[in-house]
Amino acid sequence: MTYRSLRSRRTMVRMIGTTETSDTLRVAILPDSFKGSATAGEIAAAMGRGVKNAFSHRPETVLVDTLPFADGGEGTLDAVCSAWSIEPRTVRVTDALGRPAQARYAVSDDGRTGVVEAAEANGLPQVSDVPAEPLRASTYGVGGVISAVLDAGCEEVLLCIGGSATTDGGAGLIQALGARLVDGQGDDVAPGGAALTSLQRVDLGGLDPRAAEVRWRIACDVTNPLLGERGAAAVFGPQKGATAEDIEVLERGLTRFAEVLASHQGRDDRDLPGMGAAGGMPLALKSLFDAELVPGGDLVADALGAVPILSTADLVLTGEGRLDSQSLQGKVVDTVRRMTPAGTPVIVVAGAVELGPEHLRSAGITAAFSIASGAQRLEELQATALERLEVTCEQIVAVYLSSRRW
Repeated sequence: MTYRSLRSRRTMVRMIGTTETSDTLRVAILPDSFKGSATAGEIAAAMGRGVKNAFSHRPETVLVDTLPFADGGEGTLDAVCSAWSIEPRTVRVTDALGRPAQARYAVSDDGRTGVVEAAEANGLPQVSDVPAEPLRASTYGVGGVISAVLDAGCEEVLLCIGGSATTDGGAGLIQALGARLVDGQGDDVAPGGAALTSLQRVDLGGLDPRAAEVRWRIACDVTNPLLGERGAAAVFGPQKGATAEDIEVLERGLTRFAEVLASHQGRDDRDLPGMGAAGGMPLALKSLFDAELVPGGDLVADALGAVPILSTADLVLTGEGRLDSQSLQGKVVDTVRRMTPAGTPVIVVAGAVELGPEHLRSAGITAAFSIASGAQRLEELQATALERLEVTCEQIVAVYLSSRRW
């Protein structure tokens, strides 16, 4: 099921059995997950229960749209599956170090759209049990997930690339799809960014032709170029265990990969904004398949059909585990705020709120509420998050209704 069919189905479900009048309040609920506590689907359901509790005396006067949301990073796959009411699929691949692993992905009901969270195959958590090996970490496993999506007959790939353990420019990914990366002796280069220093040419003779036929959209919220002091190796390499010496090697490998791709394709993409994301993974996909880089929140909003829901809402509730300055830089709260029409109240519910009233107003947020009641241990707050969300949302809506004639 694509976002287009989701829109029509949601409208039908909302209206059947309900007589809408001028007194009907439309509430849209679009939260992120609360990491360590609950998924976006669980959060949305709890918030929805709270809203409905506030209307227990007149349930026919409220229409609630719950849409689990994500920003294109961790949790996006779960949010999409919840919103589309589908189960993720599983495929056997390899992790960033070449060990056997399993990765999940999603395919819409109509088979047209595949959703891949790259970190399912090349993520840091999957290799956290062994010492970091940033020089040989590969995106080969991500290519295995993409192959499964292509086998499913998808026409579009939505690729979320955050949380990677790799810095190979997407080299392993295209190798898994059948491309050959060849050194001066005519041998395939080894996995990882370091081996790319010996790359001489790209052979696309065995590349899966379906990879060039699908539409590629990559969730990307950074603008870093591939190389240099703001590049993939220098900025993100240390997070993946790279030393200063490793960074120099990875920089040389990415430089060589970009040079060979540019020579082969007749176009140099290395300096484009976002090419440095996830260890340079967009480079190969942009160069070979003209992949489109899209802000993560916008990509998810498009896939889930968020705009029609927000455009008809009288009140919008969103939330995340911690509301701070980073929340306003492409995260779920920021995306929901930007896509909500001017004049519609946007209220944030969070585990912790670190922004003051003036900052909230300047950001276009009506108000923000923490589910914590006084000083509490994080473990206690996480264990009771859903119950607290339900109660908090009921109280928010009760106050909102007290100022209106309902």
